[in-house]
Amino acid sequence: MPERIALTIDTPAGARTASLTYERRGAGEPLLLLHGIGHHWQAWEPVLDILATERDVIAVDLPGFGASDELPDGCPYDLSTVGSVLGAFCEALGVERPHVAGNSLGGLLALQLGLEKAVRSVTALSPAGFWSEGERRYAFTTLRAMRGAARSMPLPVIGMLSRTPAGRAVLTSSIYARPGRRSPEAVHAETLALRGATGFRQTLAAGGNVRFRDDVPDVPVTVAWGTRDRLLLPRQGVRAKHTIPGARLVRLPGCGHVPMSDDPALVARVVLDGSRD
Repeated sequence: MPERIALTIDTPAGARTASLTYERRGAGEPLLLLHGIGHHWQAWEPVLDILATERDVIAVDLPGFGASDELPDGCPYDLSTVGSVLGAFCEALGVERPHVAGNSLGGLLALQLGLEKAVRSVTALSPAGFWSEGERRYAFTTLRAMRGAARSMPLPVIGMLSRTPAGRAVLTSSIYARPGRRSPEAVHAETLALRGATGFRQTLAAGGNVRFRDDVPDVPVTVAWGTRDRLLLPRQGVRAKHTIPGARLVRLPGCGHVPMSDDPALVARVVLDGSRD
C-alpha cells in the first residue's frame, strides 16, 4: 500500500508543509523512481517487483502529481525546487544518496540530482531537456493536447475507452508503443491522474527554457531511449551522449516514451545494470 510523508518546505512566505505519496518495496541498495509529467508512481508498476528483488525501491508521486500535494504557493516547479523537495524526501526516509531512475521529466530530475552529487547513479529513460526548440514545442503541444482531452472527456467515456484495446490506444498511444499491454485499470487511473495533476501547468511552464547542457562527472549515468518514442524523438539520445560523454547510451527496441510497460524485462535490466556501483 502506498504511504504518505509530510515534508517542511521553505517558501518565500516561510516554512510550509506538503505531503508526498510513495510506494516502497524490496530490499537492498535504495533506488528512487521518478515518473514523467502528468503521470504517477504507478507508471513504474510493470517493473517494480522485478527491481524489488535486488533493490529497496521507492517510487514517488512528484509534487503536484498523483496523490502528492502540490507545492505551496510561491514555490516554482523548477529543477532546483523539486530537486530540493526530493532531497528532503529522501532525508525524511533515512535514505542517503540513493540510485535514481527517472522517465521523461523524471529523467531530467534524475540527471539534475546526479549533477548535484545527491545520488549514487542515474538511469534516465527518454529524459527531457535534450530537445531542439522545435522538438520542445512539438512535445509540449502534444502534452497539452493529452491533458486537454483528459480534462474534457466525461468520466464515463474515459472508463469506456479504457476497457477496449482500441480505446486504450486512443488514450495512450502518444506515450506507449504497445498501449494494449496496459491494463484497463492502469489506463483509467493514469488518465485520471493526468486530468487531476495540479502541478501540470506550472511544471510545463517551468520547462519552457530548460536545456540540459552539463556533463555529469563522477556519477555513473545510463541514458536509454525507446526506438518508437513519439514524444521525445530518439535522436535526442545522441545529443544526451554528446552532452554527457561518459554516459552509457542504450536503445530500447520497440519501446515508446514510457517504456516500462512496453518491455518490462528489458527496462528492469537496464535500470538494475545502471544502478550497480
